[in-house]
Amino acid sequence: MTTHRTPSALAGLAAAGLLALTGCGTQSASAPAKSPATPGEGRSIRATQVAHVTDVHEATGMTLLEGPVLDTHGNLSLVDVTAPPGEPKVISVDVATGKHRGVYTDRTGAYTSAQISPYDGRMYLTDFATGSVVSIERDGSDPRTFFSGKVDGSTMTPDDIAFDDDGHLYVSDAHGTEPEETDGRIVRIDRDGKRTTVLADGLAQPNGIMFDPGLHGLWISELTEDTVSYLLLNADRTTVTSQHEAIHVDGGLAQTDSIAVDADGNLYQALHGRPAMAVYSKYGARLATVELPAKDAEGLRSATNVAITPGRTKAYMTVSGPDGGYVYGFTALGKGIRQSNGG
Repeated sequence: MTTHRTPSALAGLAAAGLLALTGCGTQSASAPAKSPATPGEGRSIRATQVAHVTDVHEATGMTLLEGPVLDTHGNLSLVDVTAPPGEPKVISVDVATGKHRGVYTDRTGAYTSAQISPYDGRMYLTDFATGSVVSIERDGSDPRTFFSGKVDGSTMTPDDIAFDDDGHLYVSDAHGTEPEETDGRIVRIDRDGKRTTVLADGLAQPNGIMFDPGLHGLWISELTEDTVSYLLLNADRTTVTSQHEAIHVDGGLAQTDSIAVDADGNLYQALHGRPAMAVYSKYGARLATVELPAKDAEGLRSATNVAITPGRTKAYMTVSGPDGGYVYGFTALGKGIRQSNGG
């Protein structure tokens, strides 16, 4: 997700119902690139519309869908980052019919991701405005503040979430949201919400975060650097043992947003500023570009994230722009696993 605002301004605007976001970083969105994929972008995968979920909100001047996540029954949930108070902030979408319904709202949250914990089965939401992590039941009931407060002396600007199999959270903390700031962090929060560990810092607005299929390390994207890095973790996943820049995304005017992986280890890198996703192998080869039909892409600006059906290749990505917020479907290169959802 990308913003034009500082964290303090975001908090104030969210409380007033006037939150103005454009993805999850600082740069303004540009006109989308045309299909088909250009040389060097791999094969072109065509996405088709599944559902028109939201329109631009009068109160905030935009809509921004994020954090698609499929449960074990194939039900898709997502968040609308810019939804004002009283309008749905977590939305359930029937991918078979395109019908959708709001399941949760509140007065202050600006939720940038959704993820289901493998430990307690609840849905966890990152609140970009207040720096907290909230959990709810999947039907929107029983909201709880899982984590709030400071990490190593400063409040987080949490963007995306990854879970390990034990239910511990790994959060991309955008932290500095002004151009050229490089004080972003990757933060681990133990599953009881009581202990935090900064795994990496000095990052340029970290956004996407997801484990590899073996849960040996984390893939992370830095929005203002257009890079994807790999953080190898120790056995109990409390320390980074090595870190390197793995992929530079040649996105032109587009920037690196959220990340998902499939069972084969392929990376699906969402693009802020272009309604498309770049697909890479685990060794950095550009395999494909997921694109919308040209007539649809004209009114859309960003593809923020993807969910791939566990055990299948059917994938759903969230796309937004002046024409509204949509879910588009496509065929992924590999089958979905838990790490293929949300973030």
